[in-house]
Order: sequence, then structure tokens, then C-alpha cells
Amino acid sequence: MKYLSVAIPCYNSMDYMANAIESVLICKDDVEIIIVNDGSKDKTEEIGKEYAAKYPDTIKYVYQENGGHGEAVNTGLKTATGIYFKVLDSDDWFDKAALVKVVETLKELYRKGEQLDMMVANYVYEKPSLNKSSVIRYTNALPTNKIFRWYNVKYFYPQQNLLMHSVIYRTQLLRNCNLQLPKHTFYVDNLFVYEPLPYVNTLYYLDVDLYRYFIGREDQSVNEQVMISRIDQQIKVNKLMIDCCDIMSLKSRKLRNYMIKYLTMITTVSTVLLIKSGTEENLQKKNELWLYLKSTRPELYKAVKHTMLGSVMEMNSKAGRKIISMGYTVSQKIFGFN
Repeated sequence: MKYLSVAIPCYNSMDYMANAIESVLICKDDVEIIIVNDGSKDKTEEIGKEYAAKYPDTIKYVYQENGGHGEAVNTGLKTATGIYFKVLDSDDWFDKAALVKVVETLKELYRKGEQLDMMVANYVYEKPSLNKSSVIRYTNALPTNKIFRWYNVKYFYPQQNLLMHSVIYRTQLLRNCNLQLPKHTFYVDNLFVYEPLPYVNTLYYLDVDLYRYFIGREDQSVNEQVMISRIDQQIKVNKLMIDCCDIMSLKSRKLRNYMIKYLTMITTVSTVLLIKSGTEENLQKKNELWLYLKSTRPELYKAVKHTMLGSVMEMNSKAGRKIISMGYTVSQKIFGFN
């Protein structure tokens, strides 16, 4: 039995995928590794097949025609046989000692007959170019070392959003909610971590620094200029998040408030990037995005506007747009993203 399936989407990943794979092999008896080659044109296939041949009881190698990161996650989920499911990007890695604790905890909960929907662990921004790392942990927001529910959740600080890096979902839960990420679209990790939340009833927070998130490459998808060049994909994901469920009808007030907060953050990022691009076309797209939210989810629109971020995001004057951009720059320095 495999307790955890780890999908590793790979696209031209020959230079770093081995580091990701090796970081999981410490738990090879209990973990299934699914290497998904998303139509790479380098030696990704050769490396993936070598690992699968060397560890046939642990590693599966899957090739697919290029469909993007989301389709690779879809393929990993379809292939997974583990009780729980996590995504590890090929340029990132796990802390080995933390992974051992995660797997031991999942095994213990399973043996006790506990049904856990989502585990949360810390993640670390790794910035080798600055010789700097920063840990995102949730000790103030979540109870530790026990199963809890949404009503037990406390306050998330702005930098403490639940990201793909920090969550492990029960595999069947993801299938039950029919999670299907769009092809050829960046930033689908926001959908992955957001859309299943209404199906999550039981949570567990393990205070270990599991996921090491490499950040700083010029071509990285979260680089600001790269994001501006792909702004239509950011908007697409933003709208899919708006559409994915009726947030305002959720029974759990704390879940509802968290999802409003997260959607506000994503919509803020979209808004700021559209403003910073400096084109009239993108300023029009900003207005269209807010109109989309207002026309399709009027109650959600009011809730977003009620937040501090949401209250300023529709400013259309030059002074207003400058305030928004300056606020975003300050947030970058405080929270270390992009």
C-alpha cells in the first residue's frame, strides 16, 4: 500500500528533476512517485525511465503530449494509487526529515481509521541568488498535531495563504470534486488549492518545513514580467476561481471568509499586473474582470469589495493606480513573493 502519491510534472527538467525525485525516495516503501513528462524535448524522458526502471515498486513514468502544468497534474491524479496526493514541481524538493514525519503521521492516522481530508505543512521560499530562505508556517492560525475542522481555524496573516506547496489532499476527495485543471494554462496551482476546499471537512497541521520552493529564475512563471506577458492566463484562472463554487452559500463562516480572502488576493494580483503593464488594453481588461465578478457573483463581489484590498482595486484615476502599484511593491518586499 502507498500512503502518499507524489506527482512530479516535468517539462525540459533534465537539469534539476533528479533532485526532486531523490528528495522523495527516502520514503520509497510508503510513497508512490509519478513522473509526468509533459512533452519534453530534452533528456527528461531518459532520466524518468531510468528512475522508473531502478525503482519499479515506487516510481511510475508517464509521457503525455504537451498540455501544460495543469494537464500534468491531471495525469498524475488519474495515475495515483496512494491514499493521499501531493504535487512537487520538478525544480523544487522536499526536506527529507520533514517528509518522513509527514508519511509517519499519515500512516498513523490511517491505522487509527481517521479520515483526513487535507494535511497542511510549512513551505520554504528558497532564493539561492540572494542566499536567503524564508519559512511560511501556520502555528498561529491552525491547531497542531490533531485533526480539526474549519471552526477551529484562527486568523491567517496575509502571507499565510494555503498554497499548492503547503497542502496534501486525500486522493479520493480530489476525484469526488471532479478537479480538472485547464490545459496550456499557467497559475493553475491556485485552482488546485482553492476549488477542493468546500469538500474539506477534516484538517491536520504538521509543523514541519516540508516543501522547498525554488524562486528567482528570470524565466520563472511567477516573475513579474513573465506574469504580465501571460496576463490572459492569469485572468482565465481568476475567472475560473470565481466560477468554481457559490462561496457565499457555504455553511462554514471561516471557510467562506478564507475563500473570499484568497480570491481577493488573486484578483488583486491580476489587477496590479494589468495596471503595471501600462497599456490601455490591459486597463480595459482590469475593468472587465471586476465587472465579471460583479455580474456573475454579486454577493461575492460585495464581500470582496468590503475587504481592505478590494476597496481600492477598482480605482481608475492615475493617482489611484499609482497607490495600487506602490502597495503591491511594498507587499513584495514584506512577503517575498515574485
